[in-house]
Amino acid sequence: MTSGTLLRRTGAHAPWSPTAWRDTAFAVSGVPLHLALPALLVLPWWVWLPFDPFLITFYLAVQAGAALWLLPALTRAHRERCWAMLGLDVPAPPDRPGGFRGLARALRSDDLWREVRYHLVTGPLLACGALAVLGCWAVGAALATLALYAWALPDASALSLNTHAVRAGLLNAFGVLLLLAAPWAAAAVRDLDRRAVERLLGPDRAKELERRVEDLAEKRAEVVDAADLERRRIERDLHDGTQQRLVSLALNLGLARETLTDVPDPAMKVIVEAHEEVKEALTELRHLIRGLHPPVLEDRGLDAALSGIAARVPLPVRLRVRVPERASSTVEAVAYFVVSEALTNVVKHARATGVDVTVVRDGHTLRVTVADDGVGGADPAGGSGLAGLARRVRSVDGVFRIVSPAGGPTTLTVELPCAL
Repeated sequence: MTSGTLLRRTGAHAPWSPTAWRDTAFAVSGVPLHLALPALLVLPWWVWLPFDPFLITFYLAVQAGAALWLLPALTRAHRERCWAMLGLDVPAPPDRPGGFRGLARALRSDDLWREVRYHLVTGPLLACGALAVLGCWAVGAALATLALYAWALPDASALSLNTHAVRAGLLNAFGVLLLLAAPWAAAAVRDLDRRAVERLLGPDRAKELERRVEDLAEKRAEVVDAADLERRRIERDLHDGTQQRLVSLALNLGLARETLTDVPDPAMKVIVEAHEEVKEALTELRHLIRGLHPPVLEDRGLDAALSGIAARVPLPVRLRVRVPERASSTVEAVAYFVVSEALTNVVKHARATGVDVTVVRDGHTLRVTVADDGVGGADPAGGSGLAGLARRVRSVDGVFRIVSPAGGPTTLTVELPCAL
């Protein structure tokens, strides 16, 4: 702490500073509110009743009902006091439902019992602290100004300056110390009250964090679904629009290539080259469409879609798919791309002689395993396609693991939730 900060803090806690008076007013204003509910509950009004268990039980029930009725008003008053005097906005917890069922539900609510803990435990302690602060101001002011009125005291008094000058001087000094300590005590009570109000009279932080996590999970799922729907739309547009036009162009160029035999050789060369280019473009477009979202995945599921991938891999692929109940479309798409990217990496880098692919649904988890007998050494941290694959898996709250020691083998395991 720098000297400037220390001076500012000391000046803010001087007895004549506005902060000291505001803290004192805040602490003292809470005393009636802190003591209202304990006073209502501890007053033994039932001792004036005849010794009748029914009447005493009825009175205690009425007393408890009055306390529950008073509790929301006291809580609201404390929040408004914090806002008016400290500028602290404490959000109110959810409203309690009315009626008998609402009361029974409220009695099981953590919010109610946190309020009860504030009003019956923390509140009385804060009231004692506020009264101590008020005592510091009052006693400190009385003792610090002793010289102003000591002349009016009789000589026999213990505070007389004529007969007990040393004692009066010590009491005077003690009063000054109390005045200096009162702002710090008021600030301490203010901080304790503020923290207690935030923790006990506001929304439960754990529940609030849980609610925010649920909201973020829902929004994340909506974003993932929206991206998946957008990929499907692009796939349909390419499949039904661009691909059909390229097919028509390839057919026309092929027909021209076969029927136009009397054209000059340079023109025929251009036709042949254009025909070959269109066929290559069609092949690349089909790969692109399959990479966006293969239609067979949506129509026939993972088994058929992965069988198509395995058939195109220039390696022996042993595929086992056991998914009795389909997962969500987004999760199926992630599983498909995991297998597709993993097999592509095996072909490019692993120098393997065979691959085992297993896709099994275990309860609410879809487990994908791709194992090869290649040279190993795969590392997602190296910036390869595995890093992007891991990010895609994590986007749906999945688990991505890879074991690939140098010399092999490599085993990639992915666990995906079946529903988002």
